[in-house]
Amino acid sequence: MQELTTRDLMKFAVPSILFAVLTHGYRSVDQFWIQGVSTEAQAALGASAFVIILYAAVIVILSAGASPLIARATGANDPVALRRSLGAGLSGVLGITILLMVLGVSSADLVASALGLQGETAEECAKYLRMLSWTIFPLVLVPLVDQAFIAMGNAKLPMKLHAYSLGLNIGLTPFFIYDANMGIAGAALASNLTRALTTFVGFAILWRQTGMKMSDVRGGKELRRVLRIGLPVTVSVMAYTLVYWAILKTSVSPLGKEVNAALGIGFSALEGIAWPCFHGLSLAVSSFVGRYLGANEEAKAKDVVRKALPLATGLGLTAALIFAGAGPLLTGLFTEDPTVHKEAMLYAQILAFSQIFVAWEALFEGVLAGAGDTRTVFWLSTPFNLLRIPLAWFFAFPLGWGAAGIWWAINITTLMKALCKGWAVHRGRWAEIEV
Repeated sequence: MQELTTRDLMKFAVPSILFAVLTHGYRSVDQFWIQGVSTEAQAALGASAFVIILYAAVIVILSAGASPLIARATGANDPVALRRSLGAGLSGVLGITILLMVLGVSSADLVASALGLQGETAEECAKYLRMLSWTIFPLVLVPLVDQAFIAMGNAKLPMKLHAYSLGLNIGLTPFFIYDANMGIAGAALASNLTRALTTFVGFAILWRQTGMKMSDVRGGKELRRVLRIGLPVTVSVMAYTLVYWAILKTSVSPLGKEVNAALGIGFSALEGIAWPCFHGLSLAVSSFVGRYLGANEEAKAKDVVRKALPLATGLGLTAALIFAGAGPLLTGLFTEDPTVHKEAMLYAQILAFSQIFVAWEALFEGVLAGAGDTRTVFWLSTPFNLLRIPLAWFFAFPLGWGAAGIWWAINITTLMKALCKGWAVHRGRWAEIEV
């Protein structure tokens, strides 16, 4: 492969970033349209974001496991190995769909209670989760299809497909919520329906481009390899989600539904745009690192980090300025409740301080994930995420900082994670591991 230039990185990173923003745009669309239902529905939607991330934790085992293998096969110009890795990932899609469908539908009420929700807020959350679980198949398939394209060096097609999907979602979400009188369940149905329409198109294109056959879709040794690589990412994301559940239960919910709704607005409307920008760059870096390592060009893989760091820094600083300066305006678009708006502004102003560290952390994760070094990602994420539970409670109640204490606990642990992952990338052992 030719040496990476900053221009090459930008040409691939920009559509990757736009793809990630569009992928996560559903949360912002839902959060915007649900405000006309009730404050309880808005709070329920905000809390359900962490359930969706838990679903994603299970789903990501396939895409996180297959994508570095697909990238390396692409770099090595080995189409047989590519089809084998992609087929192994596809063989796990149906099993995960059935698992999440059964568990999600049957435990919706229990999950809402576990989040610390009560009364109408808990009922609204359960309605949303049941519909999301009944229609979850496209949500399981889409990450594998998307990351397969990106690992192969094509970020533009997933970007275009998600642009069409999000455009449909913007129109269908208010229809199902209000015109079809489905309320919060309509938001879940609109999301998965619009995902299905475009994901199946992407799947058909991927199948044709790679020359896949039904005989390639099988488990066995290659599926175990995919699961082995993807498992640390799954456990890490799952732990991240359960940490937020615990924070909701012990710190956020006791402060009232307004803080719950504010977290939903901040997490979905602000970080729902900022974090995908960081994640898009992470996906681009992961693709380049995997392909260079597949071509046995370790020096070029390491050079990707040097060229991507200024871009990650710029993205982080931009997000920080937007959170701090435009936070009141942006959060005001998602609520008419003055108390909710006040709490959401506080969230934005405090989380502004950590955005550059979130951007760096995403970059370093992209390097490690692209190399298949997912265990390091786990060990440098999970302990710090767990630390958030006691810190958030201690800052919020014994110190008397309230919601501000929760947000500062998140800032401090984000800084710690970014520094540790940066150190791991600097050591360079990720370039030498065998997957």
